[in-house]
Amino acid sequence: MLSTGAFLQAMIPLFIMAIIGFASRKMRILPSSATQVITQLLLYITLPALILYSLNTTLSRDILTDFAWLVAMSIFILSISVLAGFLLRRRAKLPVKQKSVYESLIIFGNQGFIGFAISYILMAEQGIMYLTLFNVCYLILIWSYGIFLFTKNESSTNWKALFLNPGILSTLIGLCMLFLPFDWPLPLLNTFEDVGKMTIPLSMILIGSLLAEIRWHVFQQYSKHVYVWIAAACKLLILPSFLFVFFFLPVPYPLIVVAVLTAAMPSAPTISVYAKKYGGDASFASFGVMLTTLLCLVTIPLLYSFLQWLHSIFY
Repeated sequence: MLSTGAFLQAMIPLFIMAIIGFASRKMRILPSSATQVITQLLLYITLPALILYSLNTTLSRDILTDFAWLVAMSIFILSISVLAGFLLRRRAKLPVKQKSVYESLIIFGNQGFIGFAISYILMAEQGIMYLTLFNVCYLILIWSYGIFLFTKNESSTNWKALFLNPGILSTLIGLCMLFLPFDWPLPLLNTFEDVGKMTIPLSMILIGSLLAEIRWHVFQQYSKHVYVWIAAACKLLILPSFLFVFFFLPVPYPLIVVAVLTAAMPSAPTISVYAKKYGGDASFASFGVMLTTLLCLVTIPLLYSFLQWLHSIFY
């Protein structure tokens, strides 16, 4: 399925996009106001389009069992991640603006961006389908609980806006279409695909732009920040390893591979978007996303090698 060389090759364009955002901001091609514009574009247009396109999958009776296993593994790892994030947040001696970012870095991964690239390398269109099904619960969580983490300390939480945002609405609409016996009209589906694909470069450009706004002394401070390393260790290695328990159950090996590697994705660029939009520490978020993205060059191949070793034992 996945080789180290193929994985690195898939990651290189993402880093180049981030470098473009970094250089554009440093050279003032992108003004400071551009990050807010890109944030709005991601949250309200490209991400919902990507969700609708990803959920345009035809289900058959043969896939229902796989779907059940994927949902079970997704709920399992998300529950553990939320619990771990909550407990670690309570113990963390961090400013309020960093606590929500810290918890989010532990819970939410880059499942919709890098995850699609890795899944396609693994199993082509079938891998995309598995990832889409695995991500259903994740999409609902990141568009509801993810926003709640950054707004719960406000004097009054707008619950209607929280649960009726574009992410939740597009996920619900996509789920309805997933189980209906017809698809989107082809021109509309092509539009979803083309607009949704902009999410990847825009999110990486946004990360690069946000990183460019980090002053050197702040960068030095974050690189020595124990909590960002704790978040990285949890997100990339510790939490995904809990899914190894499914080797003791009659789960098809490809499903476990998709679940483990997806759970081990680096922290989501959406965290930077949320921090920027809802008043969190966007610099801390961008550094955490950058650190986990760099470290996953080592941790993803390492996990995949370990999965292959477990496959030789259990299958």
